[in-house]
Amino acid sequence: MFTMNDTKPEQPTGGSNGEFEEFKGDIDAAEQRIAREIDPGGRAMVVATCVFVILLSFVLPHTGAVKGFDVLLGDQVALDAKILLPSRVFVWLILVFSVGFSMLALLTRRWGLAWIALAGSAVSCFLGMLAIWSRNTVVKPYPGPGFGLYLAWIAVILLTFHWARVVWSRTAVQLAAEAQRRESTAEQQKRGLLDGPDEPTS
Repeated sequence: MFTMNDTKPEQPTGGSNGEFEEFKGDIDAAEQRIAREIDPGGRAMVVATCVFVILLSFVLPHTGAVKGFDVLLGDQVALDAKILLPSRVFVWLILVFSVGFSMLALLTRRWGLAWIALAGSAVSCFLGMLAIWSRNTVVKPYPGPGFGLYLAWIAVILLTFHWARVVWSRTAVQLAAEAQRRESTAEQQKRGLLDGPDEPTS
């Protein structure tokens, strides 16, 4: 028989809840850290190949006997060929964004760096088209666009496409993780409201 001295089972203390919250905080921090990283997978090799091709284009003629490095440096050879502004801006953009930030993104796997490489390469695609158009419209005896300029433009277009796929896939994962985190938080809050405060012990 039960007597008045019998007590109810002890309610779980707040220690377990505190440990769970701390564990949940570690999980959330790990998720946020992973969300800031990219996993290009097989596209990493394609991106590296495009970067190599862009670097190769600097030693190839962009117009006449003017190589990509001549356009980049703006030396006398480039001045004699009347290299216009779109060509100069194009080679600087692909060097900084398509080569520099792409290499940093591949080495660090940071989503932000990949996004910067994508944005700069996308602008470079437009500038490359302007550079080719500007060389096609120059008057004689100045030469038209060379093989190196076409090669660099095509490589940047391919690089932009693959970076877009990598960045978009990571963005989709981030959105899904945030939605799942919000649902989990709402469910825990709802569970806490349904459980209510602990009953006082006799």
